[in-house]
Amino acid sequence: MAKHLQLGREAEQQALDYLTGRGLKLLERNYRCKAGEIDLIMRESDYLVFVEVRYRQSSDFGMALETVTAHKQRKLLATANRYLQTTDADAPCRFDVIALNGSGPARIEWIKNAFQSAW
Repeated sequence: MAKHLQLGREAEQQALDYLTGRGLKLLERNYRCKAGEIDLIMRESDYLVFVEVRYRQSSDFGMALETVTAHKQRKLLATANRYLQTTDADAPCRFDVIALNGSGPARIEWIKNAFQSAW
């Protein structure tokens, strides 16, 4: 596996461990469809939580959170919409971002409800 893919997989695992440690339950990992991919789909109480995990080893090209652009948000919304159409999920939804910055044990920033959907 290429190094950047391995680092991404490790970042996703860190995010998953972090969120499950805070009581969220994993429903799907790396959900893919024609519209795109959602890293983690989780449940927190009554909420269905779509989680985008972003990792930056250094800040030379910006912080991890800055990479969740409007274009990326539209792709996440379309992918989440497809997930909802193909499952029997009937819960309020939100979009969270887990931003990991730094090498080694990365600093984790959890942004709940990072952006809004139109539905």
